[in-house]
Amino acid sequence: MNERTLFPVLMPLAPAATVLDRFPGALAETLARAGVERRFINAEVAEVEDGRWAKTSNRSVLGVMNEFSFLADQIRQNRDTDPMEVASWLAQTPCGPLYQRHGIPDRELSAAVAAWSAQRNG
Repeated sequence: MNERTLFPVLMPLAPAATVLDRFPGALAETLARAGVERRFINAEVAEVEDGRWAKTSNRSVLGVMNEFSFLADQIRQNRDTDPMEVASWLAQTPCGPLYQRHGIPDRELSAAVAAWSAQRNG
């Protein structure tokens, strides 16, 4: 989950030893499914290719992650869906921490991409 946009990326954990290697591909596919422009996807993937895992100190992010985990379990119990479909559904879920901005992770992502594009096109 991106801390700023709360946009989720879901993927299988197993095999856990390769999660960091597999994450850039999952990120790229999730962003592409969300309709994000290729230049932004490439820039984001380049940033995470040398990724490291760390605990978050942001309690809002932790709370949203816990809520998304609960919602994802509910979705998967009621539908036969892959992680990318679940992430797409979660990206449309209103989130309290985004209330003063765009309210929903996919809208927040769209705004972030637009700002990034405007900055690049200057």
